[in-house]
Amino acid sequence: MIEIDIPGIKKISAEHLVLDYNGTVAVDGHLISGVADLLNLISSALEVHVITADTFGKAAAEIAGVKCTFDIIGTGDQQKQKADFIATLGPEKVIAIGNGYNDAAMLSDAALGIAVIQKEGASVKTVAAADIAVTSIKDALELLLNPLRIAATLRG
Repeated sequence: MIEIDIPGIKKISAEHLVLDYNGTVAVDGHLISGVADLLNLISSALEVHVITADTFGKAAAEIAGVKCTFDIIGTGDQQKQKADFIATLGPEKVIAIGNGYNDAAMLSDAALGIAVIQKEGASVKTVAAADIAVTSIKDALELLLNPLRIAATLRG
């Protein structure tokens, strides 16, 4: 569990980290260097989930060394599928990270939503739905390892 006390706003007691795959932890289907190590470190505090449409068909092999659950969603209404996944975990216990249009609802519904804007870019709708936007997945994951950074960014 990671506890984040955001002065004047709320206290988050997170048990789950839900991540989009491509554009978030991967570029063109390949896991970004250093992400596996950060996710494995975070997995000692949070249950890590990777949820993806697997656009490039490489996600399962690329994510094999990461301590996480891995789910491939279908082609219909992916935004709803991702939001439904968050709902099954209990949104108040979830930190979600994503970049694509189909990630907007999960970032909005989660206790903490982080949008990443990297090589693939990010949907403006998703950035607007997030609590925090960063320019690197490594920066996003390091926020979770240093929760006072989150509190400093979001304090009321």
